[in-house]
Amino acid sequence: MRFERVCLESFGYGLPEQVITSAEIEARLAPLYQRLKLPEGRLELMTGIEARRLWPQDSLPSDHSIESARRALEAAEVGPQQIGALIHASVCRDHLEPATACRVHHELGLPSDCMIYDASNACLGLMNGAIQIANMIELGQIQAGLVVGTEDSRHLMETTIDSLNADQKMTRRQIKMAVASLTIGSGSCAMLLVDRSISRTENLLLGASVQANTDHHQLCHSGKDEAIASGMSPLMETDSEALMREGIATGVVTFAQFLEELGWSTEQVDRSVCHQVGAAHRRLMLESLDLDPKGDFATFPWLGNTGSVALPTAMAMACQTGFMRSGDRIAMLGIGSGINCLMLGAQWQHSRVGGPDLAQLPDIADRMVSIES
Repeated sequence: MRFERVCLESFGYGLPEQVITSAEIEARLAPLYQRLKLPEGRLELMTGIEARRLWPQDSLPSDHSIESARRALEAAEVGPQQIGALIHASVCRDHLEPATACRVHHELGLPSDCMIYDASNACLGLMNGAIQIANMIELGQIQAGLVVGTEDSRHLMETTIDSLNADQKMTRRQIKMAVASLTIGSGSCAMLLVDRSISRTENLLLGASVQANTDHHQLCHSGKDEAIASGMSPLMETDSEALMREGIATGVVTFAQFLEELGWSTEQVDRSVCHQVGAAHRRLMLESLDLDPKGDFATFPWLGNTGSVALPTAMAMACQTGFMRSGDRIAMLGIGSGINCLMLGAQWQHSRVGGPDLAQLPDIADRMVSIES
């Protein structure tokens, strides 16, 4: 895919106030750790994730998606009436029906002829949504569109902890299938894309490459949909090692296609942002693609894996802190379970981000640097 008239105009994002560390999760898993004689510090050591954040118990995904989308609009100085499409693209949503996009659309005051719907594709949802909006802009159907999502990890994390403590037959080997569920964090992010003719940034979205490697769709499964089961059980089983191995192999193929599509060499990629899984995944991904870790921006140590909003949130924070510079060629490298891979390329000029004041978040402020393994 190539684009000539699409700009990634702004980001808006939000972070929960509550922080829960890996050490605190291990403390809640004390019955399991004591029974299996597991060493403390194991979770952070295995994943490189020190902490993640949680939304309030009674909040809905749309509560935070509304705020993130509003921040993106305000950062770009684009009015609600200019938005021709809205896609809510996170795994988490308010209800099976209607689309969560409906409430977001209503609260933002978007026009009645704005196309709205939900889309879901595991950790690639927002990236897919961005491509769909870019295509609408490229075809001249709309001048501006929003993709937004909010992931809420609280219920998965708490159910996983309760399940691990309750299962007296749980073995060390079986625990591996649940580790990924303990790395998940909460967050919200929106991306605003506009036609180049109304852009104030000139952040050109140049193109994208995709790959589907569905031979490995069974490597990560969440609970069944409550519409067809007796009740949705927010548990997830993930073969993390196989998923990482096959995901990176798919990424290598996609990246070669991506470079060819954009006419870039590896050396011409100035900055990269990967999906935020953990330390091992980042290290192997960058090594496999021959990318310099100094040019890559990571947030997983303090946010964990925030699913579909992980990569765009990391991109937003990279822009907010000045990591992205005028003239940079940027590669957004998304990999999700299924296995699906989507990579976006952009030519950067000016950053517009609406988000929290990082100076007021001491656990993050002193960590806002490129993370090297």
